[in-house]
Amino acid sequence: MPDNPWLAVTGGTAGPGYAARFADLAAQGEDLDGEARRVHALLGGRSGDVLDAGCGTGRVGIALARLGHRVIGADLDASMLDQARAAAPEIDWRLVDLTELRLDHPVDAVVAAGNLWPLLTPGTHAAVIEVLARHLRPGGLLVAGFGLDAEHVPFTLPDGVPFPTLAAYDDACAAAGLRLVTRTADWDGEEPYDGGGYAVSVHEKPTRSPREAEVRDGDRPARA
Repeated sequence: MPDNPWLAVTGGTAGPGYAARFADLAAQGEDLDGEARRVHALLGGRSGDVLDAGCGTGRVGIALARLGHRVIGADLDASMLDQARAAAPEIDWRLVDLTELRLDHPVDAVVAAGNLWPLLTPGTHAAVIEVLARHLRPGGLLVAGFGLDAEHVPFTLPDGVPFPTLAAYDDACAAAGLRLVTRTADWDGEEPYDGGGYAVSVHEKPTRSPREAEVRDGDRPARA
């Protein structure tokens, strides 16, 4: 399998520096909880089970836990997870490739806030989305924000690794049985997406499959 772009660039040692950078931003008064607030609002302000996919140092997952959600964080970078565990040892942090993730219960939402899509190991993109979709309960949401070009991803991908497209993301979500609910250019959910280099997409797992809908609708009597 090809190398993971994130690990190839960082060497799996980025955790301390990454955590320190965000600690500095927090000390400067920067608002770092926008992603968590958006997910919380999408869940109707009610506590739920949330998977933080590609959780890194746990910034988003920890903010969601403060809002009352039951969080599981998953990442394949041990140095990032060390920071997450130090900051919030009470949260379930898992060192795992997302293609191999297995939870024992469905979740209400999956959040992927850290440029997960472009940083997945080449060749695993569709498989990861299928795994994430499988863990959603019916009506559950996949909320992902990621850059689509070098300007919107904070480091250069290795030579020969292209930026996965938004169309490919939508195709993977559709193949996993998810439908697009809304897409914006920001985590506040206010700026319409107009084809720029960053997108926040909300996909939903239907409460019944397209085949179930077809069969049930076909059973309905025709109108006179």
